[in-house]
Amino acid sequence: MSEQKTAVPVKQKASIVDVFLKGCAKGFKVGIENITPAMILGYVLVYILKETGLMDLLGVVMSPVMGLFGLPGEAFAVLISAFFAKASGCATAASMYESGALTLGQASMMLPACILMGTLIGHYARIVLVTGSNKKWHPLMILVCLFDAALSLVIMRVILVMMGVQ
Repeated sequence: MSEQKTAVPVKQKASIVDVFLKGCAKGFKVGIENITPAMILGYVLVYILKETGLMDLLGVVMSPVMGLFGLPGEAFAVLISAFFAKASGCATAASMYESGALTLGQASMMLPACILMGTLIGHYARIVLVTGSNKKWHPLMILVCLFDAALSLVIMRVILVMMGVQ
């Protein structure tokens, strides 16, 4: 009796280029479907605040709070924008610097806060709600991000004062 051997197809390992290109495609999809809409929402919200005059009102109302960090009340718009997308908050800070509403030091102070609390709405919806975490912890999860952002503003102010920038 002779045994017949069937050829077992050898599965080739994907090349590093293929893996890289697949990762790029996935990243592009995430950017288009998730990040871009949040950024646009942040930009539109800041634009609406400016055009309706609510930015000036917001600046007056938030002036005491933002003043604790050495910032004008209008800087609160950066945090509102970052709430929807980190990049939107950073771009708002840059735009406010360009228009003269923030100094370079103040705009620099805002960037770590944007990163620490940025995209809070999106992350909350995509992670916290989807995982079904205990609802009693939801407010604390949000407060931790806001506390971290406030702490970063204090730390950045100290650093900038020590550097003589502010």
